[in-house]
Amino acid sequence: MSVPQGRRSSTFTRLLRHGFTDPSGAERLLDAEALSAVRSDPLLLDALGATADPDLALLGLVRLVEAQPDATARRELLDTLITAKPLRDRLLGVLGASEALADHLARHSGDWRALVTYEPSDLHPGVEEFERGLAAATDPVSLRVAYRRCLLSLAARDVCGTTDIVETAAELADLATATLRAALAMARAAAPADAALCRLAVIAMGKCGGHELNYVSDVDVIFVGEAVEGADEGKAVQAATRLASHMMRICSDTTIEGTIWPVDANLRPEGRNGPLVRTLSSHLAYYQRWAKTWEFQALLKARPVAGDPELGQAYVDAVSPLVWQVAERENFVPDVQKMRKRVVANIPVGEVERELKLGPGGLRDVEFAVQLLQLVHGRSDPSLRSGTTLVALAALADGGYVGRVDAVQLDDAYRFLRTLEHRIQLYKLRRTHLVPEDEADLRRIGRSMGMRTEPITDLNRAWKRHTSVVRRLHEKLFYRPLLDAVAQLAPGETRLSTEAARERLVALGYADPGAALRHLEALSSGVSRKAAIQRTLLPVLLGWFADSADPDAGLLNFRKVSDALGKTPWYLRLLRDEGAAAENLARVLSAGRLAPDLLMRAPEAVALLGDARGLDPRPHAQLEQEVLAAVGRAPGGEQAVVAARGVRRRELFRTCAADIIASYGTEDTPAVADQGALVDQVGGAVSDLTAATLAGTLRAVVRDGWGDTLPTRFAVIAMGRFGGHELGYGSDADVLFVHEPREGVGDQEAAEAANKVVAEMRRLLALPSADPPLLIDADLRPEGKSGPLVRTLKSYEAYYRRWSLVWESQALLRAQYVAGDEDLGRAFIELIDPLRYPAEGLGDDAVREIRRLKARMESERLPRGADPTLHTKLGRGGLSDVEWTVQLLQLQHGWAEPGLRTTRTREALAAACAAELIPAEDAAVLDEAWVLATRVRNAVMLVRGRAGDTFPSDGRELGAVGRYLGYDPGHVGDMLDDYRRTTRRARAVAEERFYQ
Repeated sequence: MSVPQGRRSSTFTRLLRHGFTDPSGAERLLDAEALSAVRSDPLLLDALGATADPDLALLGLVRLVEAQPDATARRELLDTLITAKPLRDRLLGVLGASEALADHLARHSGDWRALVTYEPSDLHPGVEEFERGLAAATDPVSLRVAYRRCLLSLAARDVCGTTDIVETAAELADLATATLRAALAMARAAAPADAALCRLAVIAMGKCGGHELNYVSDVDVIFVGEAVEGADEGKAVQAATRLASHMMRICSDTTIEGTIWPVDANLRPEGRNGPLVRTLSSHLAYYQRWAKTWEFQALLKARPVAGDPELGQAYVDAVSPLVWQVAERENFVPDVQKMRKRVVANIPVGEVERELKLGPGGLRDVEFAVQLLQLVHGRSDPSLRSGTTLVALAALADGGYVGRVDAVQLDDAYRFLRTLEHRIQLYKLRRTHLVPEDEADLRRIGRSMGMRTEPITDLNRAWKRHTSVVRRLHEKLFYRPLLDAVAQLAPGETRLSTEAARERLVALGYADPGAALRHLEALSSGVSRKAAIQRTLLPVLLGWFADSADPDAGLLNFRKVSDALGKTPWYLRLLRDEGAAAENLARVLSAGRLAPDLLMRAPEAVALLGDARGLDPRPHAQLEQEVLAAVGRAPGGEQAVVAARGVRRRELFRTCAADIIASYGTEDTPAVADQGALVDQVGGAVSDLTAATLAGTLRAVVRDGWGDTLPTRFAVIAMGRFGGHELGYGSDADVLFVHEPREGVGDQEAAEAANKVVAEMRRLLALPSADPPLLIDADLRPEGKSGPLVRTLKSYEAYYRRWSLVWESQALLRAQYVAGDEDLGRAFIELIDPLRYPAEGLGDDAVREIRRLKARMESERLPRGADPTLHTKLGRGGLSDVEWTVQLLQLQHGWAEPGLRTTRTREALAAACAAELIPAEDAAVLDEAWVLATRVRNAVMLVRGRAGDTFPSDGRELGAVGRYLGYDPGHVGDMLDDYRRTTRRARAVAEERFYQ
């Protein structure tokens, strides 16, 4: 039928005004024969315009009318649609929001009548009402049809605003309960013999257990079975298993009417590897002995829903006390937080920003935070023991465990995100938590949530705002009330009780919660601007401290730094405005003793933590230039060395901080994976710093005693780990001193001057002060401790030509000039090259001597009582094994392979591999062990503040070493096992390469 252009234009405009995006298509649908009786009724167009998607609603209506069996049924539907506003709003509301429910109505054209009734009892149905709605179902297919019919009226109440998100989620859980009961009844009817043998209870978990189910979600369950009186328990459990399996298939299998939802029993003990049904005693035995923290967290929502009610209640009563004891477990809070981080890490990168449930600022953040607080404080406060997230959140706010403003903001955000999740799922009744990217989908969702002017823009803006709130409050929710517990609150506000604050701090891993509360009070009390900024910073800092092995030390050190810099205007501003600075400081202050001790002596070094390049190691030339300039400004030798040691202290802190932050990682940057690179960076930075300090000290001593020119040329040669650029934080500086009289100066005068220089350098660098000492060790000199501290070049030449032993050639492999007269240093290196890289390599006697020395060192120098499998220097597969193996290769082949002529162990090992002197697999094993042992030594120094060659015996210190090495709390056993495994393999390679 042709339509006049004027009328078409008028209708087209009206349709656009009513929200249709395809007015031409809508016109064709309105002109369909099925709607001839109502197409001109203004009520219909207004009602369609009020839906989420008028085009979708109109299409669904046409399909429904066309599906009616005869003209009488079509007339009944259309008459009711026009005359009954409740039906009109409900039916068109559903059709405009859910393509899947429109499909159901097209297949089951009489189900629209389920939307006609509008009695008070229909507004908020419970399990009994849903059970009546499912009562006629006799098989899986009819159960699906009945389920969709119930879902139809539930969705209608939702999209029309008759129920809010909390009520809708509760109704969905009640409908799931009724469905599980109906499915179990079908399973029992199909196997009466099995039903007669056992008692079976179905325990709802997850969102179903928490009375907050989605439209489309797995229904998590746990099954408990018992034998009826007189029955064999084993046979009864088998019968219960068959019933449970059948019940799951009834709900989960795909039929001509699709599926209802998957029933997931993987939260049971041992997960999918465990038996589907257990007795109550078997459940308890597992939970008491084997269960992990997350399993108790899951049990928060356990609720009996189907089967034997007494058995179900007995299960809940039995496991509930175990749930409320879980917060007493060691590493409870870190375990829960690590689990949350793992969930986020497993989201595909391209979906993180659209992931509504699991992404940052998503639903799971709210749920985890609330559950964490419940488990900590629910032990002593039964009012918190609700399985429903928002009910629990309200109880936490009422009890002062969460700030009221925070609770309101979080409640609003959670309601918005759950509503958004429901609208996304309702469209096709598919399980998804991704916010769509298609504009038509976003427009429909936005309109369904009341955003009619700019639905896409407004929806995106609201979504981002709410996720931002959740991200901000996720950590704050846990830590902020700890400050409120020691602060002055506004009248009417409820504070966290002192006991509750202690509970929370203990759960976070604080060993002395009383002291922690005193620190918080000292930092945050008062009305000053400083206290206000601290109250903003501390909730986040507390979380970072708790992520370390020693939260108490982190908080105490933060208080000390804040006391020292409290009146400095830039300090708190830096922490507040530079996000990285606050997190970096928290990591550094809680990682051990060394870095905080260095920082306390120069708190202004905090500024390094806020500079993007502030923790990069400085080149040797820059360091030496700064040290020499500081020495030049000082009036005397002692003051000059104090200045040089001050530079050293600051640079040691820079190196420590960079190492800690790279090892721990931050929220935005993962820990550095290349452990070798970290070792090289620390070794190079500390070695360069030591060289610069010696150069400055030498300059100060010479200037103080002789003015501009020393009577003899003087050079410092680095040895050992110093020469190899492998110094650790606690290493001494192994050196040799060489001098050469200037022209016209007698040998005695030159020798006296050189010895005075050495003595004064050692004295000044060992003077007691606030800075860490730098000990000079010259025991690798000719004749050892019995020989002179300093020799002329000719004296060295004469000694090495006549008396040199093979161990001295080996020691000279690390020799490198570092300070003083550069020409003299170069001459010394040229002198010793033939000794350390002997032509044609070592003879057999020399090789045997080196092996004999190595064996003797192992037997005599390992400390009494030390575990040889854990001693990093002399133990099995430790530094000594690797270094002696590499050095033997250098002595044997350095004359022919230029790459081996290096003082650095890893470089020499790589060169030996490249020259095919050692297989790549063996080289990798040795390198891994050397890097690991070096990292352990660095970790021990960082944690304890003093050097050590083995793992600490103190549990907290051992945990801190583990955190530095990348192990989660509670996994120090894994760390020790991994160390033993790595070094055992290295020992096997060393024995093959060194002794054979």
